Amino acid sequence: MDAATTRLALAAGVDTAVVVAFVAIGRNNHDEDPGIGGLFATAAPFLIGLAIGWVVAQAWNRPLAWRTGLIVWPVTVATGMLVRRILGDGTAFSFVIVATIFLGVTIVGWRAARAVIVSRRHII
Repeated sequence: MDAATTRLALAAGVDTAVVVAFVAIGRNNHDEDPGIGGLFATAAPFLIGLAIGWVVAQAWNRPLAWRTGLIVWPVTVATGMLVRRILGDGTAFSFVIVATIFLGVTIVGWRAARAVIVSRRHII
């Protein structure tokens, strides 16, 4: 695998893991069925949003850039909430706030943390 493919796979994998972790934590906190089917059903709207966010941001061009995360994040949240609403699932205001904060901190945050680490390596 070349470096560009590795970066793309890494970013897609971390973003997907972040969304699944968000859903898993939420389902656990609300004592919902821990099964994989329920996890997937709950995660699906946000994974759809993540995919759309990647397209809007053209994330494949700069998948590790924190600025890419600044586009992917709100698209993921907005699309996820819209799909949940269409499916008749909850979009309570508090849920929207928690999702926005968690996904923002993680989708943008891992990229920002990586940028700091990489920039410090070049200083040394």
